[in-house]
Amino acid sequence: MKTSPQQGIESRRLALRLCAATVAAACMPPAWARKDAPRLDVPYVPTPQEVVDRMLEIARVGKNDLVYDLGCGDGRMVVTAARKYGARGVGIDIDPQRIAEARANAAKAKVTDKVRFSQGDLFKTDLSEASVLTLYLLNSINRELRPQLWRQLKVGTRVVSHAFDMGEEWPPEKTETVAGSTIYYWTITDAQKRAVA
Repeated sequence: MKTSPQQGIESRRLALRLCAATVAAACMPPAWARKDAPRLDVPYVPTPQEVVDRMLEIARVGKNDLVYDLGCGDGRMVVTAARKYGARGVGIDIDPQRIAEARANAAKAKVTDKVRFSQGDLFKTDLSEASVLTLYLLNSINRELRPQLWRQLKVGTRVVSHAFDMGEEWPPEKTETVAGSTIYYWTITDAQKRAVA
């Protein structure tokens, strides 16, 4: 089918507009780099579901637990705890996009009555109600957080971290490798409470 000269001009104009839009989009900073975006200390990398499942098993999560997940991402940890064990859960993340995803995932799993998600700074969050605390952060963040955990968490609270430990000052009680990932496990004791008293 032949095209008229006018159609050819319109096609070229459309192609130029699409090209300009593509270049503009490529030049725009990603969401995490915008001035109005929160500063992310930890990149978002989802924990594989089999690691999530094993972390909750190691922590012996049950229906009477309140699971806090720091840097909750898409909410899979507390959603799984609620769906699989009937536990309550609280997810905290500084990134509003992750919180929106987590809330959507909780609605999809029909556990919105058991979980809640909050955008916030981990270091400014009261963790004292947790009976289980899960993390997938970084070694440096874990170590910075450690005194807060010792101070705020009750004796007997179970702490489980994916991939990163708490440093020499708090060796894990248990480590396990699942799907190439290391899981670390601790419980809060009187000794830790006294260390920060």
